Amino acid sequence: MSVPPDGYALRTHDLSKLHGERGGLVRAVDGVDLAVPVGQTLAVMGPSGCGKSTLLHLLGGLDRPTDGEVWLAGRRIDTLGERALARLRRRAIGFVFQAYHLVDELSAAENVQLPALLAGRPVRAARRRAAELLEQVGLADRARSLPARLSGGQRQRVAIARALVNEPLVVLADEPTGNLDSASTLEVLRLFEELRHAGQTLVLVTHDERVAATADRLISMRDGMFVSDTPLTRGTGRLDALLGWDG
Repeated sequence: MSVPPDGYALRTHDLSKLHGERGGLVRAVDGVDLAVPVGQTLAVMGPSGCGKSTLLHLLGGLDRPTDGEVWLAGRRIDTLGERALARLRRRAIGFVFQAYHLVDELSAAENVQLPALLAGRPVRAARRRAAELLEQVGLADRARSLPARLSGGQRQRVAIARALVNEPLVVLADEPTGNLDSASTLEVLRLFEELRHAGQTLVLVTHDERVAATADRLISMRDGMFVSDTPLTRGTGRLDALLGWDG
């Protein structure tokens, strides 16, 4: 997808989401304004229940706001119909979830190909793109493996490759290292670092300060609102040194 004229991958205006019924309403997201430039890695942190995941779902068109606006690549998406929104998601957004959401009956390569095939890409082109991505994430030799035969870190790398198969403008990751041990987390963060250097726009929802430390910018949330928005000074050494882990 081409770079938007205003240079922003994502923008919101006065964005709100209410859950519950009258008398028991909870403001999961409460009037937030956000602008994410193309190529930026943004981390969003906050305590459980503060609205991080709800925000991510609103940004990706997986949920509808109660009030406010969501703009993707210069196009307002919260007013789109379901079919148009689904087409836009397939083309412009890659999703990475904590639980991987791989199809157990499909191989690593088939899982990566799936979004491309759903988007109408020719089979041969989808296979070629999947092979390229599995090579990029260091899993070319596991292309035929089922998810059950892969480690947690390997499954998450397959999920990231799947998120990239349609060359999305933005990748949205919801606690992408939440189920991983330190070694597997480091594998995934090294991959995110490569994506950042390649100019991929990333939004990472996380509870882990070490994960947030790899971003260009950190937003902290509480009670559905942004309480801070801070540019981060990044280290110049090895990623594992930045995170305080042994390599």
